[in-house]
Amino acid sequence: MKSFMKEFKEFISRGNVMDMAVGIIIGGAFTAIVTSLVNDILMPLIAGIFGGLDFSSWVLKIGESSINIGTFVAAIVNFLIVAFVIFSIIKAMNKAASIAKKPEEEAPAAPTTKICPYCKSEINIEAVRCPACTSLLETEQ
Repeated sequence: MKSFMKEFKEFISRGNVMDMAVGIIIGGAFTAIVTSLVNDILMPLIAGIFGGLDFSSWVLKIGESSINIGTFVAAIVNFLIVAFVIFSIIKAMNKAASIAKKPEEEAPAAPTTKICPYCKSEINIEAVRCPACTSLLETEQ
């Protein structure tokens, strides 16, 4: 039992589990914001543009049964709007992050080798004699 509890404690204290938990909590709070944006701002605007169109009144009656097509259509429209809003927000956040994190251009590394002018072999930059052909190399002053 002790090893099980120890293993469980290690699992819970891992960074990725904590990150996932924080992500789920933030996602829940973010869902409330996006839902309010869609239901309280965008859907009334869309309904106003289309002349007060109310999908919930669309009902298909078959005998004694009624199929609420409008509720289903409203759910699809709601989903598409939420998906578009989330896409737009994520796209804007990624753009802002890329602007904020401009990569610093690294200076090219100084060369560590040079070519022997006599035998054309690659040698250390600090060499005064070529190890391949033993030629004395000119030193740059």
